[in-house]
Amino acid sequence: HHPDKQAAEAAEAEAEERGRRFLEIHQAWKVLGNEETKQEYDLQQREENLTKEWPLHEQIYLEDMSWNEDEQLYTLSCRCGGNYSVSKSETKDVSLVCCDTCSLVIEILQ
Repeated sequence: HHPDKQAAEAAEAEAEERGRRFLEIHQAWKVLGNEETKQEYDLQQREENLTKEWPLHEQIYLEDMSWNEDEQLYTLSCRCGGNYSVSKSETKDVSLVCCDTCSLVIEILQ
C-alpha cells in the first residue's frame, strides 16, 4: 500500500485509494504502536463491542459496589450468581463491565 511502491501505470483512482489506505494504516500504527493510546483504543473498542453484543442490565454508581482492599477491586453480585469486577486502576477508563458468568453488562456511573 505504500505510495512509493505503486506501479507507474496505475490508474489515478487506484493510486488515490492506495494513498488513502496507506494513511489509514499509518494512523493505526501511531495509535497501536504507543502503549497508552493502544490501551485507550482497546478500552473504547471493548465498550463499543459490549454495547452491541450484550444487554445493558443496570446503571450503578461506583460507590454502590463493594470494595475489596486486598485485591484493590470493586465488585457487585449479578442476579445469575456471578460478579461484576473492576479494578481501582480501571475505574477512570471503564464504564461498562460484563458479568464474569453471564452476558449481562452494567454501566458504572461516576
